[in-house]
Amino acid sequence: MSAVFTRDLHSVYPVAMRAAGMYIYDERGKAYLDMSGGAAVSCLGHQHPAVLAALHDQIDTMAFAHTAFFTNRPQEKLAELLTARFGEPGAKVYFTAGGSEANETALKLVWQYWRLLGKPNKTKIISRQHSYHGNTLGALSASGAPRRRQAMAKVLEEWPRIAPCYAYRLQKADESETEYGVRAAGLLEDAILAAGADTVAAFIAEPVSGASLGAVTAAAGYFSKIREICDRYDVLLIADEIMCGTGRTGTFFAYEQEGFTPDIVTLAKGLGGGYQPLAATVVRRKIIEVFSAEGNGFDHGHTYVGHASTCAAGVAVLTAIEKQDLLPVVQQRGERLQQMLEQAFADKAYVGDIRGRGLFRAIEFVADRESKKPVADGALLAKRIKNSAMRHGLICYPGSGRTEDGLSCHVLLAPPFILENTHIDELVKKLQGIVAEVFCD
Repeated sequence: MSAVFTRDLHSVYPVAMRAAGMYIYDERGKAYLDMSGGAAVSCLGHQHPAVLAALHDQIDTMAFAHTAFFTNRPQEKLAELLTARFGEPGAKVYFTAGGSEANETALKLVWQYWRLLGKPNKTKIISRQHSYHGNTLGALSASGAPRRRQAMAKVLEEWPRIAPCYAYRLQKADESETEYGVRAAGLLEDAILAAGADTVAAFIAEPVSGASLGAVTAAAGYFSKIREICDRYDVLLIADEIMCGTGRTGTFFAYEQEGFTPDIVTLAKGLGGGYQPLAATVVRRKIIEVFSAEGNGFDHGHTYVGHASTCAAGVAVLTAIEKQDLLPVVQQRGERLQQMLEQAFADKAYVGDIRGRGLFRAIEFVADRESKKPVADGALLAKRIKNSAMRHGLICYPGSGRTEDGLSCHVLLAPPFILENTHIDELVKKLQGIVAEVFCD
């Protein structure tokens, strides 16, 4: 028996032995087509030679020097690359090891920011229902996914939440997309007024939802209105791009397609590409200026902040995305992936929605397409899909909400940016077999 405390002690996992490009191979030599990048992590696929070379070089030179005593060149370079993408002079980046830490850092930043400005009562974090921002206690408190919160519910903060911008389920029949976007954004203003603006520190949202809802994009104008509301009530705006950032939706930051600039943006997953655990919290100048004032400072830290080898991997990943001109590829392949999924599944009675942006797509399953009724047990269906996918040699990311919350089951797809049309064809063929098996089609 394994001595590993695995994610699920009731499951037996195949042993991954090697990987290359779009595939992972187990100890028996079976190939698994990786069409979710694990959890939207492997943006460059597996064993990218330039990233491996950069890692080898850095480890041979210096693997680690604690950043309480030193900075290091990979950290400095990666911060330069990210702030250049962010585009605002004076922005800075705080590096951690994972998305939960990046969002926890963002929360601590906003709390200390308001305290330094003499507004210590601004502590509430407003988020959206069915969101997921991480597994540390602060990030989980800000999350609105009941299944993920359940085990720790007794110790989590209960902050205000608003409905997500989820047109498939929440847009009214007599509303235009723009009208719905304005109405959905208006819920934030209502929540701020109900809580008291002098108690609200920040609003956190994913520009394109990740694991909890499955690649749900916002209605046109939604985030522009959100930005206006945050500014009106002196509330900071955090864009959680842990899954949807680093080029996943076709622009480096997902918020670029939404017409707003956040005060803080968090990145992880694809930032390290799976080669090292890496996350970043990018912070606007106006916040940095407060912490930089005489006598001020940010009271926070982790041992592996700005880890040299980890940041070297991040630099190599961003350099490869740039050199291989992969953002247009994400857009083009993403459009083809959407078309192929629609051709294969749009007429199925159990498929409600096929959605997403770039190489961040999802299929939502329903019990009845006309009424959009959720499947009876989404968690069980998600497990069956995952098990079937593994048998068919496909890595995808099934997820579900609770039926009582009006949510169903979905499959999230977030393939590496290096995929070819042949991989899309292989994906669709495998998915057809999986779905037919699970739904007895």
